[in-house]
Amino acid sequence: MASMAPSPHAGGLELPAAVPPNRFWTLAEGRAFFELGAFYATAPLLMTLPKGDGHPVMALPGFMATDSSTVPMRRLLKRLNYDAHGWEAGRNIRVNEELLSRLEHQLNRHFKDTGRKVSLIGWSLGGVLARELAKLHPEKVRQVISLGSPISDDRNHTNAARLFKLFNGDEPEKLRGGQFEGLDIAPPVPTTSIWTKTDGVVHWRGSVQHAHKGHETQPFENIEVYASHCGLGVNPSVMIALADRLAQKEGDWAPFEAKIHQRLLFPKVRLDLP
Repeated sequence: MASMAPSPHAGGLELPAAVPPNRFWTLAEGRAFFELGAFYATAPLLMTLPKGDGHPVMALPGFMATDSSTVPMRRLLKRLNYDAHGWEAGRNIRVNEELLSRLEHQLNRHFKDTGRKVSLIGWSLGGVLARELAKLHPEKVRQVISLGSPISDDRNHTNAARLFKLFNGDEPEKLRGGQFEGLDIAPPVPTTSIWTKTDGVVHWRGSVQHAHKGHETQPFENIEVYASHCGLGVNPSVMIALADRLAQKEGDWAPFEAKIHQRLLFPKVRLDLP
C-alpha cells in the first residue's frame, strides 16, 4: 500500500542511524532469479494491466548495470502502449558531468520528438539520477519512479558505498554546484519511491521519501513491495505499481491504492520498524 511518509523528525523522533542492509538479505539476493521467473510466468496477466497513452518513458539502470537489465520491463511497457527507452549510456559506473549532459540530451530529444513530458523510471542509482534530472528539467518530466534507490545523502545506507566511492570519489556531490546534495528532497514533479524491507543492497530506510520543510507541495509517495533489490526491475508487484502510476492522466496524479485483489501483494507501509 502507498503511504505519504512523515517528516524525518515527525513527533520529535529522530530517524535511526544509517546502516547497510542485514547481511542475510544481501546473501539472499539470488532470489531475484525466482522473481524473473515469476515475471515471465505471469506475463499473460501483466498484459491485462492498464494501458498507457503512448507518452515516452525512459528507464535508467542501477549501479554497474546496463540497458540489458531493464529490457523485460521496457518490453512490457511497450506492449502496454508506452514509448519506452533505455538510457543509452552504457554501464552505470561513473556519475560525472559527461553522463549528466548525455542524460539531459536524451531527455530533451524524447521531449522534442513527441511533444510530451517524459516519465523517468530509475532502478537503484538510476533512480537517484532520474530524480536529479527531474530537478534540473521539471518542465520536461511527467513523473519519477525510483526502485530501491538510495535517496538519502548518507551513503551508509548501501553496502555498495565503498565500490561507488572507488569509481566516483566525492565527485557527484560537486556536480552543478552542489546539485547532487539534498538527494532526499523530492523533485518538483509527482514522485514515487518503490522499496522493499528485504532489500539486500540498499537499506529500505534509505529509500523512503520524507516530507521536507519548504517542499510540502511536492507530490510524493512510498510503495512497499515484497522483493529483492536485484529483482525490483522484474518483480510482478512492481510491474503492477508501475502500470498504475504511468497510466494516470497528466496533471491528475493521486497516491497509489492497490485494488482489492492486489492488496496481498503490497504490505501496509510501517516506517517505525527497525
